[in-house]
Amino acid sequence: MMIAHFVAYLKKINPTMKKVFFVALLFSISIQFSAQTLTGVESVEYDPIIGRFLVTNGSNIVEVDGDGESVANMGGDSEADYGMEFMNGVVFAISGTHVKGFNHSDGTQVMDLTVTGAQFLNGMASDGDHRLWVTDFSAKKIHEIDVTDLNAPVLTTVVSNTVSTPNGIVYDDINNRLVFVNWGSNAAIKSVDLNNSYTVSTIVTTNLSNCDGIDNDENNNFYVSSWTPTRITRFNYTFATSEIITAPGIGAPADICYAQEIDTLAIPNSSLQTVTYVGFGSANVEEADNASFLSCYPNPVDESSAISFELAQSGQTTLQILDVNGRLVAELINENLPGGKHRVLLAGVKLSAGSYICRLQSATINEAFNLIKQ
Repeated sequence: MMIAHFVAYLKKINPTMKKVFFVALLFSISIQFSAQTLTGVESVEYDPIIGRFLVTNGSNIVEVDGDGESVANMGGDSEADYGMEFMNGVVFAISGTHVKGFNHSDGTQVMDLTVTGAQFLNGMASDGDHRLWVTDFSAKKIHEIDVTDLNAPVLTTVVSNTVSTPNGIVYDDINNRLVFVNWGSNAAIKSVDLNNSYTVSTIVTTNLSNCDGIDNDENNNFYVSSWTPTRITRFNYTFATSEIITAPGIGAPADICYAQEIDTLAIPNSSLQTVTYVGFGSANVEEADNASFLSCYPNPVDESSAISFELAQSGQTTLQILDVNGRLVAELINENLPGGKHRVLLAGVKLSAGSYICRLQSATINEAFNLIKQ
């Protein structure tokens, strides 16, 4: 196991170890530095007022401009090591056993709540009004916090035993429920019914392992980050269908953020200390009615294009984009896939203008077709 993966793993199973590894990486508030110097990346949140992404970086919050190119300390008292939420001009963040709030403009601390008995506070969600929800990874609990009065927030444990190991969490306003992902093999995605005494139920059991983050777009599609396979999976609002989002260069993707205001998915890579941005022209991806066994629509490709294919049986599958000379440009899939229909979004793939070959290979398939980028 590479050192970066080992450190990221320790952060998950023993949050106190993070302090040992990253204490030397804290930096001065006055220093400006490039994105390559991010350390201890865990969570990303979008500030729509200023138009920037905020990233937990070691034990601090740093701000990244809309292009993801320049980074600076957020300033003030801002500190966090796991989940964040932006609500009503306040950046709420997990810091150890505390949930804190910071004024988004200068980082001044405006709230500090100790979660008594907390073991490993991890994911965070909000209703955009006055409620926060926080998962406790190790204690298998979900807490609700009413932040109507920042000087006297009200803490309630609404789920005392999730049974599974809860990680990322998001509020589904259409169905008035919480949706959270879980750590472990064949991880389940579960819901908490806010209309019915916080009842927990399983929405779907996935073939993903170690799911970390979850967020949704304006059409209530859900985006889930997983460590095995290392990918982002997009589920529709009923979780009946799923699609793979291709984002080359991600590693141990953690607490993701879908910035609805700019249709951009931000992926914090906890093993690489980077943040990957995947832009969508629209949250919807159209599919041709006459799509063939292996096809891409639209083609010529743009950020809304998707490759569709169907496997008669499960098995090791590769999906690659090659140049006209047969040289590899991007490997979109190289893993064991279940049989059935699959769709791979190309929003995260950067292609120069020209002609390409898309090739699908499995135990029973060796097919290819042409792609064009104008």
